[in-house]
Amino acid sequence: MSFVWKRFLGTVPTLFGIVVITFMLSHALPGDPAAYFAGPAANAESIAQIRTSLGLDKSLPAQFFKYVGDLAHGDLGTSLTTGQPVLVDLATRLPASIELTLCALLFAVGIAMPMGLLAATRPDSALDHFCRGTITVSSAFPTFFVGLLLVFVFYFSLDWSPQPVGRLNEMLYSPPVRVTGSYVVDSVIAGDFNVFRASLAQLILPSISLGLFALAPIARITRASMLAALEADFTRTARAGGLSGRTILMTYAFRNALLPIANILGMVFSFLLGSNVLIEQVFGWQGVGAYAVSAVLASDYAAVQGFVLMMALLYTLLNLTVDVASTLIDPRVRFEG
Repeated sequence: MSFVWKRFLGTVPTLFGIVVITFMLSHALPGDPAAYFAGPAANAESIAQIRTSLGLDKSLPAQFFKYVGDLAHGDLGTSLTTGQPVLVDLATRLPASIELTLCALLFAVGIAMPMGLLAATRPDSALDHFCRGTITVSSAFPTFFVGLLLVFVFYFSLDWSPQPVGRLNEMLYSPPVRVTGSYVVDSVIAGDFNVFRASLAQLILPSISLGLFALAPIARITRASMLAALEADFTRTARAGGLSGRTILMTYAFRNALLPIANILGMVFSFLLGSNVLIEQVFGWQGVGAYAVSAVLASDYAAVQGFVLMMALLYTLLNLTVDVASTLIDPRVRFEG
């Protein structure tokens, strides 16, 4: 596992660069956080006092070293908008975003991979053109437009979907006891299947809205990888040996196509986790995306810095996980470079 440590240590300069860039960008946000924290009725003296208490009157290098020192102790600061420690806010909201992202990825994989397999087995056929056309159309529209369209059709027009009020309509149901932070999982653990059905119903439309955009890259890489595997020498040898088409397709071709598919899944998950901001706004989802938007609008430096650092750390860990999974899929793969 030495390559894992090499990959992990290789991310340290990247993370340090992200800390520096995040610190500088957060100070470029419009507005004065001291004035926002003091309120509209505050005078110049009270604003100056608050600026001093927040440490904003110090030089940028002094603020940066204090910020790095706080990070070393696990302190991401206090949010100006919620009054809570940023780490607590992120830990509370992150499970909601991960729940939405995972469901969107499962939806995309469940449709894109079978379509890619079917298209690869019949290249240039009517089925192949239909699959590619469907994938292209599904990814041609912005996620927020798809979300608004689904809300209009399935909630306002057909009344098939519940009101888009977030993860759960708390006027009708109480959230389950927090174990994992996922309402769907926690309701099953608590044995409350009414809350399970209600939270799952709230999850369907945002997952579809977010997952449709991920169909294209997954389906295309699946089709391309399967085409390459089906034309490889080992597949021709298996076919000449009289093996069944299903065995050749799933045992030989699909297993060898898994490596690029696993790599693209890691990239797509990272993309979905970072791009669910608009979907969270459309559906009132209480995730880290909505939290980040509120922080930017309020010039909440600590919240913005915490969000960016958390996302960078998640991306780093995800890329490391994909690298480890790649070596399990194909032991010949090593990331020594």
